Amino acid sequence: MDWYQVDLKETFRKLTTPEQGLSDGEIERRLKEYGPNRLDTEKKISKLTMLLHQFRSPLIYILLIAAVVTVFLREYIDTGVIMAVVILNAIIGYIQEFKAEESIRALKKLVAPRARVLRQGAEKEINSEELVPGDVVLLASGSMVPADLRLFRVIELRVDEALLTGESLPVEKTTAVIKEDNLIPGDQKNMAFMGTIVVSGRAKGIVVETGQRTALGRIAEEVREVSEIKTPLQVKFEKFAGFIGFFVLGFSAVILIAGAVSGGKLSEIFMVAVATAVSAIPEGLPVAVTIGMAIGVSRMARRNAIIRKLPAVETLGNVTVICSDKTGTLTKNEMTVRLIYDGVHTYEVTGIGYDPKGEILHEKIPVTKGEKKELIRMLRIGLLCNESNIYEEDGQYKVDGDPTEGALIVSAIKAGLNPEEEKENYTQLAVIPFESERGYMATLHRHRGKKIIFVKGAPEKLLEMSGGFMLKEDAKIKEINHFSNEFAKEGLRLIALAYKDVSHDKEELTHDDVKEGLIYAGLQGMMDPPREESRSAVEGCRNAGIRTVMVTGDYAVTAAVVSKQIGIAGDKAQVLEGKDLEAMDDEELFNKAKNVSVYARVSPQHKLRIVQQLAGHGEIVAVTGDGVNDAPALKAAHIGIAMGRKGTDVAKESSDMVITDDNFASIVSAVEEGRVVYDNIRKVTLFLISCGFGELLAIAVTILMGLPIPYIPAQILWLNLVTNLDFHVSN
Repeated sequence: MDWYQVDLKETFRKLTTPEQGLSDGEIERRLKEYGPNRLDTEKKISKLTMLLHQFRSPLIYILLIAAVVTVFLREYIDTGVIMAVVILNAIIGYIQEFKAEESIRALKKLVAPRARVLRQGAEKEINSEELVPGDVVLLASGSMVPADLRLFRVIELRVDEALLTGESLPVEKTTAVIKEDNLIPGDQKNMAFMGTIVVSGRAKGIVVETGQRTALGRIAEEVREVSEIKTPLQVKFEKFAGFIGFFVLGFSAVILIAGAVSGGKLSEIFMVAVATAVSAIPEGLPVAVTIGMAIGVSRMARRNAIIRKLPAVETLGNVTVICSDKTGTLTKNEMTVRLIYDGVHTYEVTGIGYDPKGEILHEKIPVTKGEKKELIRMLRIGLLCNESNIYEEDGQYKVDGDPTEGALIVSAIKAGLNPEEEKENYTQLAVIPFESERGYMATLHRHRGKKIIFVKGAPEKLLEMSGGFMLKEDAKIKEINHFSNEFAKEGLRLIALAYKDVSHDKEELTHDDVKEGLIYAGLQGMMDPPREESRSAVEGCRNAGIRTVMVTGDYAVTAAVVSKQIGIAGDKAQVLEGKDLEAMDDEELFNKAKNVSVYARVSPQHKLRIVQQLAGHGEIVAVTGDGVNDAPALKAAHIGIAMGRKGTDVAKESSDMVITDDNFASIVSAVEEGRVVYDNIRKVTLFLISCGFGELLAIAVTILMGLPIPYIPAQILWLNLVTNLDFHVSN
């Protein structure tokens, strides 16, 4: 049921749970009724199953039939050569698939989180698998949500739901009932979902769903129900094998009839027919194709792409549409300040992510630390009115805390401010933490014998609380609102900064101290920016005849701006949201999918429908994703591409390929390699068919001339195998 629409009193009544938690006896009973709180993972493929999978090819079936025929004829050498071809093909395919499975398991970071619960009024820590519906769970900063919870106590709670919704920013949570229908998980603000991470704050929630009944579990179940699409190579091979089969049977029948009419020996005529069949069958093709794809896999691995299923190599060469997630793939998933307004001037900020390399530019000219007093003051506020930290790990800069606060620290460093020195010069004395209901955070500092309050928060909230020199004129207020609107049109998240001087004996900080009289210092606009290489990668796809489609759980404005920046769509491109898709039937979406390149605020079901409708147009579709929400679409696509760093296990298990650096440009590199492999397969197929045709022609001519056939079946097999391998190695 939709628990976000149920009020708290009714929730506790339906689950027959007191706020102090369940008793041990009730826990045991519910555990038997609902089962353990875990997802049923797909069974690991056995080595025997993996080996048998290598024989699932129409061409292999024909070779096995030929082997059986030669056994009946007691031509055991022929049988041995045919089976050598089949077994060699199977061994190569098995080794590659086995290595891919091992590689993918090495990427997994399995975590068995524990949960802090309230049972019979006492707090205790338990294994999350022991949770049952009705349990009262305690959440704190840094913890993983162990089940689907209806929140009933919230203190500054913000949750990172990227793996479930694709959103780049943490979601602020509340406890109020939401009456709207058909909300995606990202809009259910009074719920916390299994697998998501608490970024800040604390909360209490009542478990409403566990295991397979959670949002995570339902998506995993959908993954199992989605049937995989055959690759272009598999489809072509099936058609080719059918043609070869009919041709071989027809031609062999003609030879048998001709031989019988001429009065030849039946056994000799049959051997001629077998030789004809063998010459027509390109028995070296499975081996050559497998080796070609294996070499492609090796090349792709060097370019950060691990292939899980061998046919994916060739499929990459045929891709016509790439449906890419935005957060973390086209973008870095790191908030970055892009524009600044200090009440006097506007500035651009260079650099991407939490790496402090970059500059503050005014009219394209870098600004030095002491040059702009208003700018430095505003950046100092963002740096010190802050509860997060930036640190370096393995050459990567990361944020310990809120991504928004991390972006403010980085922008200050780019202007030349040193965090340690600033904290020493402006000693923090008191703090009012950010609360969504208040819409701001405030800190009290001592500097050179004076006291000053720094405040950051929502622009409209700080305008209400301000009364300093910047706001004496209505024109100034209009100017601030103008820049706020302009920044918002660029898809930027806005943070306003303000300050207030107070008496030197001030030691505590209350809401009354900041509710009026603030001096508005300016705005910082930030976003999760595109990767530097994304634009060139999208352009490379376009030049190669591949269309890029953005499918994201983020908001429409942000999606439109990012898609414009990297060249996916233009200024007036249509953006379809999840609510639009909900109102469309499949036929209407089928017509829209041809032209729409940006989808925002979508659910897992929406992403799956988009992929299916694109495939309906005859497109060869690749889908990228990292969250559990992406898994159904990953499995339904011709090739599913999961992210190696931030990808969930469910997404990886549903994919055909894993990108180890989570970079869209690496996908484009893999497609380039796939096209090389596809081109090689075409060459070797043409070569084999021409060889077989030559052998067939030689046999036909000798029969017509009444001469002995030039080859026996074993010689034909050996000739084909050696020349095929030699051709492949030379290419």
